[in-house]
Amino acid sequence: MLDPGRIAEIADELTAADRDRTVVPLLTARNPGMTVEDAYAVQREWTDRAVARGRRVVGRKIGLTSKVMQAATGISEPDYGVILDDMVHESGSVIEFDRFSNVRIEVELAFVLAQPLAGPDVTMFDVLDATAYVVPALEILNSHIALEGRTIVDTISDNAAMGAMVLGGRPVSPDAVDLRWIGALLSRNEVIEETGVAAAVLGHPAMGVAWLARKLAQHGQALAAADLVLAGSFTRPMWVERGDVVHADYGTLGAIACRFV
Repeated sequence: MLDPGRIAEIADELTAADRDRTVVPLLTARNPGMTVEDAYAVQREWTDRAVARGRRVVGRKIGLTSKVMQAATGISEPDYGVILDDMVHESGSVIEFDRFSNVRIEVELAFVLAQPLAGPDVTMFDVLDATAYVVPALEILNSHIALEGRTIVDTISDNAAMGAMVLGGRPVSPDAVDLRWIGALLSRNEVIEETGVAAAVLGHPAMGVAWLARKLAQHGQALAAADLVLAGSFTRPMWVERGDVVHADYGTLGAIACRFV
């Protein structure tokens, strides 16, 4: 376990990398024995500093919930990060490319909660009961740590690579459709790059939210009413460059688009 002073130093480093749009060397290579719990401690310290500067936590993201994402990253277990208010964009937004150190896009569903979810025994059915609506979303990944050789400890420390997100399409009640079969076509500059269905997320996207609630309980935390939860990607991450137009077609749930400048 790392001592609190080292946790603070790493949080300082990641805060500076976020501000300067830079990438730092692997944390695990420089901190032998660093654990998952150390990584979440770094993430909490980073979040506390962001909140102290006036940003606001509006939800959580879940990462690495699908086999395709685990294969793409070489990491075999889920993780989570925080969503801050200035990370959320509407469909059609023009997004500044230079806000990020690197840009990759994932296709997801976002759950907006009507009721809190807390405790070590939360199930998929509890999630469905607590959800006000589900809406299509794109996650913009932004890593401040070198991508090559990353472990889950590096990723968690870096707020699970959460950069921003785009919401759009048609919100639906969780009992209005079979969430497992929501599919999407992800395009860059009018060329389809990735496709997938939401069942890739642990068999059902609500399973990701249930995992998150149980994991937060281990850290003495919980999901609150009105929280926004990104349930995990069901496509591989798609690289994006300046000038690219991104479009995701969710069929009957509508579409999302954004442009990077």
